[in-house]
Amino acid sequence: MAEFEHYWLPFTPNRSFKKEPLVLSRAEGLYFWNEAGERLLDACSGLFCCALGHGRREILDAITAQYRELDFGPSFRYAHRGGFELASALAEITPGDLDRFFFVNSGSEAVDTALKIALLYHRVRGEGQRQRFVSRERSYHGVNFGGVSLSGMPRNREDFGPGLPGVVHMRHTHLEANRFQPGCGAHGSELALDLQRLVDTYGGDSIAACVVEPIAGSTGALVPPVGYLERLREICDRHGILLVFDEVITGFGRTGKAFAAQSFGVLPDMMTVAKALTNGAVPMGGVAVRNGIYDEITNAAADDAIEFFHGYTYSAHPLACAAGLATQRIYREEGIFERAAELAPYFQERVFGLRDLPVIEDIRGYGLLAGIDLAPGDRPGARGTAALRRLFAGGLVVRVTADTVILAPALVAEREHVDQICDTLREALQGF
Repeated sequence: MAEFEHYWLPFTPNRSFKKEPLVLSRAEGLYFWNEAGERLLDACSGLFCCALGHGRREILDAITAQYRELDFGPSFRYAHRGGFELASALAEITPGDLDRFFFVNSGSEAVDTALKIALLYHRVRGEGQRQRFVSRERSYHGVNFGGVSLSGMPRNREDFGPGLPGVVHMRHTHLEANRFQPGCGAHGSELALDLQRLVDTYGGDSIAACVVEPIAGSTGALVPPVGYLERLREICDRHGILLVFDEVITGFGRTGKAFAAQSFGVLPDMMTVAKALTNGAVPMGGVAVRNGIYDEITNAAADDAIEFFHGYTYSAHPLACAAGLATQRIYREEGIFERAAELAPYFQERVFGLRDLPVIEDIRGYGLLAGIDLAPGDRPGARGTAALRRLFAGGLVVRVTADTVILAPALVAEREHVDQICDTLREALQGF
């Protein structure tokens, strides 16, 4: 079709898509509509972004008012009040002393920014030899070169060269012993000792940071084993390594609290955020940084000197800040995080109720996030692609990675939406 020729879609098999396109034309509340006017339930909050559903009037009004007042303002040596107001609003919900915020435009930019902050923090403290990063197999940290280097998903890496030097990986936590286990698995906390092994191999004073997703999202909702994150924190503390949580997917209520760090009771030194920060209305991300890191970096510079040579043209964009402030206001005033926590047990119960389907090899989940592994077809990813198309035809929009279906309904979903998701899944998957 000629009208589809010029757009190169991301993370999409473009040739097959353009033969049989899946086009969304409208969204409102918990639903999309396709071009035939058929309604489809959004079972993945857009792309983990639209935690409040689609088309929230309060966010539209905030963006419109901001555009009339100040459509754009440079953030290099200038500022507007929206950036300060959003940072203050976020400081009210972030754990511990993660009170300083550097704003970017995406989760990928947030991860690369966190890597730079870690390197600079150690350098100004006289430990510039700390240039190594530790990540994890099956992790996803965006698509910029820093995040791709951290990534433990081979297809995200293998076409783009060696990446950043000095990145090493721990093993993932997807264990056979934890199959079909809701929440945190009982087995695998000892996998955190991989970090100690890397310390023993390379020297703890060579490692700048350990970067992990509290729940590895895009690879299929890998929930950490009981005690795993706590052990990572202990090892980082013992060796002066910064612990960075990538909360681009888990942030803003997905786990039943504002951040997964709070759900699991582990305080990182930095958190990357994006997606639900603005309910997906305007692209935005950020890095939440502990006060001591900010103070070390800023106090090390001479008076009137730039402390951090980094930033983006659209950092703290006025429209993004307006969307973020409106989104945070709704989270607070409507008790959205508490509402998600209340729905989560029913969601997990219904999703795990699909375990009897022969095609399902594993189910994992926590809060309003779940991953369903399908038995592979003729080749890796074929069954996942077929499932995505079947579900679309059945009125459901999901996220699929290889042969894993990922669910992340809006935090404002009701039980009836959960029922529709699971009933549609059962109907579509029992045919395989």
